[in-house]
Amino acid sequence: MRQAPGRRTVLTAAALAGTLALAGCSDSGSKSGSGSSKAELSVSGSYIPQPVSADMAAGFLTITNKGGTKDELTSVSSDAAGQVTMHSTMGGAMQEQSSFAIPAHGQLVFKSGGNHLMFEKLKRKPKQGQTVTVRLTFAESGPLTVEMPVKSATYNPSTGH
Repeated sequence: MRQAPGRRTVLTAAALAGTLALAGCSDSGSKSGSGSSKAELSVSGSYIPQPVSADMAAGFLTITNKGGTKDELTSVSSDAAGQVTMHSTMGGAMQEQSSFAIPAHGQLVFKSGGNHLMFEKLKRKPKQGQTVTVRLTFAESGPLTVEMPVKSATYNPSTGH
């Protein structure tokens, strides 16, 4: 059964994380037409482990591109933090990145021990059960707004704990 990308995103996120909102996903006039030659982005599996520090938190999610054109995540912002930065982790070393490629028919994965988001200068410490609104900005596609649920500090998506 093939579903529209927006519906699949909501269903996947509901199953994995409870809540997910994609504002701006379907109201972009530039996406009218077949869309197969453009990037078709959706977000799933988003979460923030409850931070142990009062001023910094990490965030994880997967961006899937079902379209025939690559795109690029160029920035992330949230009203909950002074700034949100993107990092890669290679060989245990974390390095800030200004953008991440999202290949055509591929995924960009942010996960514990790998690529991740850093919420810096938190305006309030997110607690388990709350959500944090995040705006993802792309080079070609319209922005996506995602509600990231705050999970326990030890949450592991592969086990659900």
